[in-house]
Amino acid sequence: MKKDITRRDFLNGTQVAIGATLLTPWIASCGVAEPVIKTSQFTLDKNYYPPAKIGLRGSHDGSWENMHARVMGEEWVTETVDAEYDLVIVGGGLSGLSSAYFYHQKNPDAKILILDNHDDFGGHAKRNEFKYGDDIRIGYGGTEAIDTPSSYPQVALDLLEDIGIDLNKFYSAFEQDLYSKRGMGFSIVFDEKNFGETKHVTGYGEKTWEDFAAEAPLTKQARADFIRVQTEKIDYMDGTSIEDKFKILSKTGYSSFLRDYAKVDEQVINIYQHWGMSFWCVDMEEVPTTSVQYYDGGIPGVDHTLPIKTGRGVDPYIFHFPDGNASIARLLVRKMIPDAIPGTTMEDVVTAKADYSKIDRAEKNVNIRLNSTVVHVVNTDDGSGADITYVRDGKSHKVRGKKCIMACYNSAIPYICPEMSEEQKAGLAFNVKIPLVYTKVLINNWKAFDKLKTSFVYFTGGFYKQAELAYPVSLGDYKRSQTPDEPMIVHMCHVPLFTDITGADQWRAGRTQILTTTFEEYEDHARDQLTQALSSEGFDADLDIEAITVNRWPHGYSYSNSLTWGEKFTEENKPWVIGRQPFGNIHIANSDSAVAANTQEAINQAHRAVEEIMS
Repeated sequence: MKKDITRRDFLNGTQVAIGATLLTPWIASCGVAEPVIKTSQFTLDKNYYPPAKIGLRGSHDGSWENMHARVMGEEWVTETVDAEYDLVIVGGGLSGLSSAYFYHQKNPDAKILILDNHDDFGGHAKRNEFKYGDDIRIGYGGTEAIDTPSSYPQVALDLLEDIGIDLNKFYSAFEQDLYSKRGMGFSIVFDEKNFGETKHVTGYGEKTWEDFAAEAPLTKQARADFIRVQTEKIDYMDGTSIEDKFKILSKTGYSSFLRDYAKVDEQVINIYQHWGMSFWCVDMEEVPTTSVQYYDGGIPGVDHTLPIKTGRGVDPYIFHFPDGNASIARLLVRKMIPDAIPGTTMEDVVTAKADYSKIDRAEKNVNIRLNSTVVHVVNTDDGSGADITYVRDGKSHKVRGKKCIMACYNSAIPYICPEMSEEQKAGLAFNVKIPLVYTKVLINNWKAFDKLKTSFVYFTGGFYKQAELAYPVSLGDYKRSQTPDEPMIVHMCHVPLFTDITGADQWRAGRTQILTTTFEEYEDHARDQLTQALSSEGFDADLDIEAITVNRWPHGYSYSNSLTWGEKFTEENKPWVIGRQPFGNIHIANSDSAVAANTQEAINQAHRAVEEIMS
């Protein structure tokens, strides 16, 4: 009998306990406390706990409608200023929280208000919790890791250290060989449309290429080309200078490289066409060949044509909290509002239950106001500050800040700040963020993965690009799933893909698509693809799936790709540099202002915005 996992009531994160009991010492700390009397109209109830909600998360219903209405021309007129602050920050993601942190460092007594349209802080650094019996499994719903910390600017490294993160601890917390020592590796589900049959082939990169190709549903020519491109040590651009190679291949999609230079059969190209979807969010026709050597250990055919540049990819991909970079957001909140997140260390923040009733109190210097969509920001007539209008629970409110930092999406700012110049608006609108979906599936065991000896299933076709077991991280009282008979979170990623649209147009269309896709559709695809990959070893979706959380991000990655842009910019002509210039008392942070989708720039741009204010 199929479990009813689509219509459970998870209001305020109160979940029904499911499945077997697993003993963990910290579960009691996550129990729901008694409600307290609200101290103001904005103070949240003690029971409020969004990380435990399942269903449609990410840009959840209620978080995007007001901004869309603003884009369509709706206005909210509010004459009365409710309160005044030294700094108002629009956006409670990592950049907004970092902005508050840097300003608070320099001005401990300053009054700071952070406004965010979502029901949780952290922005894309989203925390997903699943209750299973007496255990809780934690996953990331967005930003997943401190990627390549050796490349972080010192200001970002200093922030991480100050909030309590010791990067060296991840070397023991992240059990890098958990899956490999069980013989578990990478596998591919070939699709019927491109390969004539649906077939799951395990052992990619572990078996010999000849043995893997022999099991794959490939034509004779494709099989030979697959083995050749994996094994031959050939410079496919022999006679071309290294400088010219980089110029040419920075404008050549990887699929075109395989087709035009490596001269492989189209079936080989179809194997890799969606390989980097969860990273680049486009198919490999639009990913420059110069970029692929650093993805998942490299993609075949390039290394003997292009020299691998030093200084990249030197860090292992292990700097990961169980909830991804949501723990960074929680540590930032703890630093500024200590009683909101109990504990004192990077270990105990993982299992600490945030008290959302403490994040917006009138007596505090730093406040975070959730479920509040900013719809208008304007400099005051006398030039002394900025007025910020926001909508919460259907009502509009106005606050005034001596300074304001816009740490929201760049593309929203021209609608929120319409008084800006057209040139600055164009700079802010330049970068169209890419939509993507992170779906988390709680399964009550991972025996089928173990029997198939795979920890990562790649789908050449299908709605989801991958089914990947959770990263094996244990921190403090939180322990990874120890054995295959224990519950596990499976990460699945979907990116809307169109064969007839490219560049920014496909992302605009994809934004609409993922907002109009129902939870039941996301669920059905997850069930079908897991069944497709695992049923041969006893996986039963009706019995083994316990819960599903769909983190949809219509505005996901900020994209920087010279192949898509078709041009390079001088520093002063970069649209995002023009867009992030101060506008009166309004300053701009967020990773968009560096055309990046990473935590280091979220922090770095926050620091820049605060330094502008201080100078």
